[in-house]
Amino acid sequence: MEIFKLLVNVIEIVLFGYLGIAAVYFLFFAFLGIFPYHGKVHPAPVLRKMAVLIPGYKEDIVILEVAEASLNQNYPSDSYDVVIIADSFKPETIAKLKKLPLKVVEVVFEKSTKSKSLNAAMEAIGDDYQVAVVLDADNIMAPDFLEKINQAFESGFTAVQGHRMAKNMNNSMAVLDSISEEINNHIFRKGHRVAGLASGLIGSGMCFQYDMFKKRMSEIKAIGGFDKELELTLLRDQVKIEYLDDAAVLDEKVQDKAVFENQRRRWLAAQFIYFKRFAWDGVVQFFTHLNIDFLDKVYQMVMPPRILLLGAVTIITLVMGILSFFDFQWLKELLAISFHAWLIIWIFTFLAFVFSVHRKFYTRQTLIAILTLPMGFWLMFKLLFRLKGANKTFIHTQHGVSGMNSKKQ
Repeated sequence: MEIFKLLVNVIEIVLFGYLGIAAVYFLFFAFLGIFPYHGKVHPAPVLRKMAVLIPGYKEDIVILEVAEASLNQNYPSDSYDVVIIADSFKPETIAKLKKLPLKVVEVVFEKSTKSKSLNAAMEAIGDDYQVAVVLDADNIMAPDFLEKINQAFESGFTAVQGHRMAKNMNNSMAVLDSISEEINNHIFRKGHRVAGLASGLIGSGMCFQYDMFKKRMSEIKAIGGFDKELELTLLRDQVKIEYLDDAAVLDEKVQDKAVFENQRRRWLAAQFIYFKRFAWDGVVQFFTHLNIDFLDKVYQMVMPPRILLLGAVTIITLVMGILSFFDFQWLKELLAISFHAWLIIWIFTFLAFVFSVHRKFYTRQTLIAILTLPMGFWLMFKLLFRLKGANKTFIHTQHGVSGMNSKKQ
């Protein structure tokens, strides 16, 4: 009995510590994200030549709209080039793209990845650029996006993340994905910059000093999650990543359960892989160079996803609350953490969500979408046991078609 009690105590303490630290972390940065953050604005910035890199795999449905929209920038047209990286596009799509005032780089790979496409494109277009802008094939920049990016580079930054936000909220899954994106922006980008830490990268709507980006990308061989590897190596080398809350990029949100599962499975797998790869380095960097940004990012790789945190803490707190009504002495002796301690962690988690969710989402549509949260929690929980091999196969998410499943190559 004593051994069993010890085992239960250890499991509960470890679980409380893991979820509790995450709850405090989320609440801290969610609170900081409430405060405004603005970069410096220079009245007459140098106009940097930019390459807007848009890799796409079989994105014939959305690419023409995205290409045309990318040409509509307030930034001088001779100071930026739109580069469509066409992997497995239809011939008629290629023909239409070539009629537009942009560059088309056709690529073919035995196994396609975003990093391969970006590397091939930069080899093809040369080095006559100062800034690389990376978009997804469904992204649409706000007309002033490049102007604001240029301002950030004028302030001395060499890596900048724009504010990616939802293009669509046409069903409950898309609404939840939109809210998730904004929570990420609030906590991992704006909240971090208010604290003086580096912003996180997303994977698109991000911009880099061109020669630095080209060199670093040539060293990245990731099949999935290349942005995580790029982010970790930048922070390891103490490159501060800026966040522009007012530089908007519209992004299509997932509308289908299968797409959600494939996307999150890839993300979770990438996180665990990079945690194992960089964990020790993060600790060493912290003690030798006081590199808080790098250690912070390494910790993020092993944090519970927010929906799992909310679901797990809610379930445990409810169970502990129910058990507290029963005056079982053996139960009180068995458990190491009280109901009130779990309740505090639940309140922290709840407040983090309240601080992070923008007021525009306080709608009836959101209320309906919240009813699907238990399904989202269950899907994410199942994915924890299906991560093997997720980062060894290219998983493509089809854009522009509601309800279409993601496809594998």
